[in-house]
Amino acid sequence: MRPLLLHGGLILVLFALQFVLPDYHHANVARIMIYAVLAVGYNLLLGYTGLMSLGHAMFFAAGAYGAGLSVYWLGYGPLPAFAAGVFSGLIMSLIAGVFLLRSTGVAFLIVTLMLAQACFLTTLYFNNFTMGEQGIVLATTGDADILGFSLQLADPAVKYNVALVALAVSLSGCLWLVQSPMGRVLVAIRENEQRTRMLGYNTFAYRYFAIVISGTIAGLSGALYALLFSYVGSSFASLQYSTFPLLWTLLGGAGTIIGPLVGTGLMFYLVDIASGYTTSYLLVVGVTLLALTLWFPRGIMGAVRARFPAWLP
Repeated sequence: MRPLLLHGGLILVLFALQFVLPDYHHANVARIMIYAVLAVGYNLLLGYTGLMSLGHAMFFAAGAYGAGLSVYWLGYGPLPAFAAGVFSGLIMSLIAGVFLLRSTGVAFLIVTLMLAQACFLTTLYFNNFTMGEQGIVLATTGDADILGFSLQLADPAVKYNVALVALAVSLSGCLWLVQSPMGRVLVAIRENEQRTRMLGYNTFAYRYFAIVISGTIAGLSGALYALLFSYVGSSFASLQYSTFPLLWTLLGGAGTIIGPLVGTGLMFYLVDIASGYTTSYLLVVGVTLLALTLWFPRGIMGAVRARFPAWLP
């Protein structure tokens, strides 16, 4: 019950924050929660299965384009567009997983990077359809009718609470998964795949499952980002959006449920504050991240778990 109470309390704190945050930080926290969903999906692959990827941008972009293009070209409403985005992330992960599982270790990392770059170049090649680097600004995504309630996605309060629900669902789902027998097998694969295979487990199927779930969560994040912030562009498929979830996860603590959220929020505000003081903010960010990595090699929440509550998932 302790992990459940901890994560439930975190969601309640985030819910209460919307009533006291200034407008600027209100919008920032909503964006952080969407990004944190991407990091949560990535953490399932890296932190619990031991597969480091440099290609999660292709899943994020698949979700964003699936939702954004459905609105722009097909005139879909928010809910059908969101479903199209999640489905696009699912299909992309199903296809990519077939190729990715033919490699392991460093080769796995390189193949994810190659596939992601292929997707990035595809968005540029079909410029007439995707608008390339210029991107597509969604003038409006309309109202979302949920259980008889009409929600205007342009409303900051709606953006915040939709992002909060997505974060709560992703955190709860991952918490349940990693504490289930299947999650224990994923951890066993991370620690020693050969021994896990000798115990009779089909490690290929489990790794494939981890890739599909991780990619689908990333697609969900991309779909929500496109719908809530009314933009989708080729930058979503660039290397930047593959390195971001890696940094967020490592900074917050790989293999911890809360770590990706902590890492995302810390890095987001680190960039935001440093850029307000100097144009060389990336240097400041890099030095700070290096220092944090040296002090907390397991990530912030990993260090907290090592020193205090060992039950922290």
